[in-house]
Amino acid sequence: MNPQVLTLILGRIGVAVVTLLIVSLIVFAATEMLPGDVVQILLGQAATPEAVAGLREAMNLDQPAIMRFAGWLGGLAQGDLGHSYANRMAVAELIGGRLANTMKLAALTAAFSVPVALLLGITTAIWRGSLFDRAVSSIVVAVISVPEFLVATAAVLVFAVWLGWLPALSFGGDTSSIWAVLRAYAMPVITLSFVVSAQMIRMTRAAVIETLKAPYVEMAFLKGASRSRMVLRHALPNAIGPIVNAMALSLSYLLGGVIIVETIFNYPGIAKLMVDAVSTRDLPLIQGCAMIFCLGYLTLITIADVVAILANPRLRH
Repeated sequence: MNPQVLTLILGRIGVAVVTLLIVSLIVFAATEMLPGDVVQILLGQAATPEAVAGLREAMNLDQPAIMRFAGWLGGLAQGDLGHSYANRMAVAELIGGRLANTMKLAALTAAFSVPVALLLGITTAIWRGSLFDRAVSSIVVAVISVPEFLVATAAVLVFAVWLGWLPALSFGGDTSSIWAVLRAYAMPVITLSFVVSAQMIRMTRAAVIETLKAPYVEMAFLKGASRSRMVLRHALPNAIGPIVNAMALSLSYLLGGVIIVETIFNYPGIAKLMVDAVSTRDLPLIQGCAMIFCLGYLTLITIADVVAILANPRLRH
């Protein structure tokens, strides 16, 4: 591998690690500023001051924040996310099953949205300025303008309440067959795909159009190359980096949008677990879920950067 390429890749990974450390500090500080006393919530209003002080000491909440942060960060480095205050069990065990559900939802959304977005993004770039391009672009702008919670609420009202075609809750119906599972996942996947696909279509279209303006593509066109050959043979290979970046940025939106979708559809994922943890002031569980989301986002962005570096012909040669 080219030493320059290796240096750039290692630099991107180093930036991701430093960013994760900074994010961990922000997450810890943000959870510390949440209103309410977790000890008082756990023991109830009738708890005596002695009981509150004893539990606070047992949970190490009487220590300075900097010491608790150092201990939590040391645990993270060893893969220990701590223990849940409310559930009295390891945070990793609580997150394990829920994370699988969220990954399943994200995978189904990606499998549905990525092919559709790439197809529409590339075709609108090829036929830019046409009626098809204007129609797709108008729909994309309209979809981006609508927040996902409104899309989810409208989907529940139309397909669950009025028409009765789909269950209002993602696991509220029978899941014994493939058809039942598809019905259960239909509304969460479609809701997430709306904004994810719209963003990806716009970014893919822009990346392909920019590549089509390159001199070598114009030269291929002047030599008589067909439009399909010009795009597939000359433009797309050099647009892989920007397209992968577009996919990574769009899919990283799942990590934020899934919180709203899981809450509305009562989907048993990690985002729903995090929302429930906020209501009980379960700080280790909130921190663990937040770090999982941050790690997922940084992983996607870092992979996109590495692919963009490897796809750059100037660096490869």
